[in-house]
Amino acid sequence: MSVLPRGMTVRRDAGLYGYERALRRAGLEPIAGVDEAGRGACAGPLVAAAAILPEGRRGIVPGLADSKLLTAKARDRCYEEVLDRALAWAVVVIDSEECDRLGMHVANVEALRRALARLEVRPSYVLTDGFPVDGLEVPGLAVWKGDRVAACMSAASVVAKVTRDRIMTRMHDTYPAYDFVTHKGYVTASHSAALEAHGPCAIHRRRFVNVRRVARARGEVVPGYRDVVGDDGADVWADGWAESSEPWSVDESMEVGQ
Repeated sequence: MSVLPRGMTVRRDAGLYGYERALRRAGLEPIAGVDEAGRGACAGPLVAAAAILPEGRRGIVPGLADSKLLTAKARDRCYEEVLDRALAWAVVVIDSEECDRLGMHVANVEALRRALARLEVRPSYVLTDGFPVDGLEVPGLAVWKGDRVAACMSAASVVAKVTRDRIMTRMHDTYPAYDFVTHKGYVTASHSAALEAHGPCAIHRRRFVNVRRVARARGEVVPGYRDVVGDDGADVWADGWAESSEPWSVDESMEVGQ
């Protein structure tokens, strides 16, 4: 269910903690936020996190914001603050093989559900980023760009991204040819060049057409996918669903967000 309680509104200028304050006034708490990192990457896991912040001053996390808007050092500081201050938090990691098996949307929804289910404190209300998540057994609301306007979602965003970035840094030690420490598995020009030069490794997601194309060119059998070419020349799935494989327009010296 994706609705605000009847009669409740949240002002646009209410700030990062406005949603939680309004929901508490309506008698709804604890309030959990949930978010993911890595959905758009063509390598590595999908990571989801859930977080419940306490009411009052202890629930105000210094420097908290959407993880994509923070530097790596600022994210690390917020990560430690969130873990110290949260009433409850949880992380779920979905590896690349399970992402391939489920598909990215299903994997994303499943990861969010699992993260919420692992919270040691049961929430009374859940805020999700961008789209509703069914089957949570508690009321909730999908908020557009929620990790920028609700503190509990910003906290979950930071926990998910820091967790995933650390995993990808470790993966760089195992697969140094791909430079995962820089792009974290997202589709950038340098990652695409490494993929073409070395072929996909074990943590590349075969659901992504750029990975599958290179794998097949190297003789790897990738069953279960029937690629076709659309009117614009881009690879798409025969059933009409496509996983992005185009390089993002980013400065290669910058860290890529989730």
